Amino acid sequence: MAKQARKTTTRKKAPPRRASKKPPRQWGMRLRRGFARGALGLLGAVLLALFVMRFFGPVTTHTIWSESRRLDAVEWEWVPISEIAPVAARAVVAAEDANFCAHWGFDMGAIRAAIDAGARRGASTISQQTVKNVFLWQGRSWPRKAMEAILTPLVELAWPKRRILEVYLNVAEWGEGIFGIEAAARNHFGVAARDLTPAQAAALAVVLPNPKGRNPTALPPGLRRRAGQVEDGAALIHADGRALCFSG
Repeated sequence: MAKQARKTTTRKKAPPRRASKKPPRQWGMRLRRGFARGALGLLGAVLLALFVMRFFGPVTTHTIWSESRRLDAVEWEWVPISEIAPVAARAVVAAEDANFCAHWGFDMGAIRAAIDAGARRGASTISQQTVKNVFLWQGRSWPRKAMEAILTPLVELAWPKRRILEVYLNVAEWGEGIFGIEAAARNHFGVAARDLTPAQAAALAVVLPNPKGRNPTALPPGLRRRAGQVEDGAALIHADGRALCFSG
């Protein structure tokens, strides 16, 4: 019996599959995830810095660093708030932010007053100025203001008011190349910050809006009157309890 011939069939090899391109939606999801992770990482770094700076002062700030490069050296000495005359702390609050103990970082009344005045006057609180001086840079750019608006409530949550004021007093500029109230007191009046008199403290406080253009030992008549008002204001916030949040 003849053997049946077997039919052999050869299968054609399928062409290799090409790696399919990711659809645009998947790339969009990857970008969003990457952005979210980056934002969370940045937030974590900021929160860590806030926690550390609640107990330790900054090594430097952008303004101090840039001025030290421009001038080759600056005067800066950190002192705890317990070594700053209470009247000096009250004078700065009276001059810069009389409602410091009452707000959460933004003084809405001062902001409305600034708007009504056509933005000819400032409305930044001590908390906002601390954020700008420690974490950001000088200037009026919108990116800086936006970052300031985000960071200020975080600082208010992370630091007590006394700490916010302590940091501000130690990083504020009081003359060309003079940073912190200790260097200011020694440079302008030849005394330590803890020994400042009410009049000296008020004179230093009125310098803050324009530290390079004002000298607390040679104030013109208008600023001398302003210093007298600040001295009275410091006594008033001490009497009416508006200094309780930072008093030792």
